Amino acid sequence: MPVQRIGLVSLVVPDYDEAIDFYTRVIGFELLEDIAQQGKRWVVVGPAGGAGSALLLSRATTDEQASRIGNQTGGRVFLFLSTDRFEHDYARMVGAGVRFTEEPRDEPYGRVVVWEDPWGNRWDLLQHTPAGSAESTRI
Repeated sequence: MPVQRIGLVSLVVPDYDEAIDFYTRVIGFELLEDIAQQGKRWVVVGPAGGAGSALLLSRATTDEQASRIGNQTGGRVFLFLSTDRFEHDYARMVGAGVRFTEEPRDEPYGRVVVWEDPWGNRWDLLQHTPAGSAESTRI
């Protein structure tokens, strides 16, 4: 049977280098690819050591695209950064000046807190509750 997975999620940004700086220096992602193309770049960043999905940073080139920067989902949490060391990552991100919109909380699916990138994209920092634990529920 074929294997499929979501490889990249495109994130509209105002500037490649500004976005690379934030996601690598502040969040700790790795710059996976930065390839010049005709008037644009193919820029991919992702969690250090992570296997799985990554972000394709897409510089807005039209007014319509620019209007979506920071609000690609109408104000909902858009992206989910999973971790196995929530408190460590949360403290590091607070120290780096990341804007959190709430205090960390425990939910049936895990420990979570909402944060925003400099453009207003809403993220969850999330440590999942292990499957099969008393707090875990399935739909």
